[in-house]
Formats: sequence, structure tokens, C-alpha cells
Amino acid sequence: MAVERALEPHLPADPVRRVARRKLDLEVLQERLGYRFRNGDLLAQALTHVSAASAPGGSYQRLEFLGDRVLGLAIASLLYRSFPHAPEGELSRRLSELVRRESCAEVAIAWDLGAYLKLGGGEVQTGGRKNQAILADVCEAVIGATFIDGGFEAARIMVERAFGDLLSTPRRPLRDPKSALQEWAQGRGLPTPAYAIVEQTGPNHAPKFTIRVVVQGAESGLGRGASKRAAEQEAARSVLLREGVWSEEEHGAA
Repeated sequence: MAVERALEPHLPADPVRRVARRKLDLEVLQERLGYRFRNGDLLAQALTHVSAASAPGGSYQRLEFLGDRVLGLAIASLLYRSFPHAPEGELSRRLSELVRRESCAEVAIAWDLGAYLKLGGGEVQTGGRKNQAILADVCEAVIGATFIDGGFEAARIMVERAFGDLLSTPRRPLRDPKSALQEWAQGRGLPTPAYAIVEQTGPNHAPKFTIRVVVQGAESGLGRGASKRAAEQEAARSVLLREGVWSEEEHGAA
């Protein structure tokens, strides 16, 4: 379309050369994905937004639906093997972290999928190539296309290669401090941690709380915050860091 051409001046104007360039680009993309499609139409469909689909069902939406399920199974399998002693609750939290929209968008950016998206003019103008929701959807669509083209094993290998770094470096805490401290105590057969207000200062509209958490067999922890919950979380966090359950590299200094 004219709008896309104006915003993508690097594409040759001649139609034959444009087709050749696109094929070459898809070759580069497949190298980045680590998988070569036998049916190139599947990859092309996975990269086609509904705004640019030439016929109903020609966009990536159905492939995204399938890819979402394939991704979940591949990640679940990876977690089960990578954390043989983790309880079900931890595995579920890790799964949720890895399959959420932001994680899929991050993988799509690493694959540079935005540069290959086929979008309608309106989506191009509104920044569709950098839209996190679209990038996350097309990531799942590529995984779904790989599953159809090469089976689950091919899709699993692709997922594990692409999401491996996120597995070892989650982008947000898998547990809030209070939950983590409670699980830690329960795992050792200890009573539930007890929280108590040590001090409350400041006016009613802007209070400051200091809270102490007591855990049997461990030094108590103090936390301060603008709400009771925030102070409790900080108190729990201080104990987790002191006991070596959490590290400062992952969760910052107390």
C-alpha cells in the first residue's frame, strides 16, 4: 500500500524486486527463528495482521490461538524438567510469567518480527510494528505455524531456545515477599509469620507505618511504608534477604 511504501522506503519499488527482497528477508528471519518452513505460506500467514488479510481467515489469528496452547505446553514441559523439586505453585507462577503478553512481545522483538509484519495502512500509521499486543500475538502465531509445519518437537525446540533466557531471569518477582516468607516458613514446619505495627507517624491523609515481622527461629525484620501492606512487604523482604532466601542481585538491597 502507498502508506507502507512511504514509511518503508528501503523496499524496492519494482514489484518483482520487492517479492525477491521479501523472500530474502524471510530467509533471514527463518535463520533467526532457528527453523526453516517447508510450507512458506504458513509463515507468511503468521505475519499477516487482520488489517492486511486479503480474505477471511487469512490473518494470523487462528495460528495465534493454536500457538498460545503450544507455547503453554512447551513451557510447562521445560519448567517440569528444569525445576525437578519445585512445587506446583511455583511452577504455575513461572508458567504465568513466561507466557504473559510482555514476555511474548520481548521474544518477538528479539526475532525482529515487527519488521516482517504485513499490516494495513492504518496499523502502520499508528505504530503497529511496535505494538506489544500485536507483537505478542504474532509471536504465538509463529509458534503455531511451526507446530503445524514441523510438529510439536520443532515448536518445543524453538520455544526453549527463545524463552530460555527469560526462564533464568524473570522480569518481575515470582512471588510477593509476604507470600514467599510464608511459604519459606511453612516449608520448615514453622508457624505463620506474625506482623505487628511498631510505629505510625504522619497525618491521617499521609501516614507512615513501621511494621515488625516475627518468624520463629529467625531474626525479626522491620519494614516501613506509606501503607500497612507496603510496610509488611518490606519487613518480609528484609527477612528473606537476610536468610539468603532471596538475593540482592534479584531483589535489591534491603
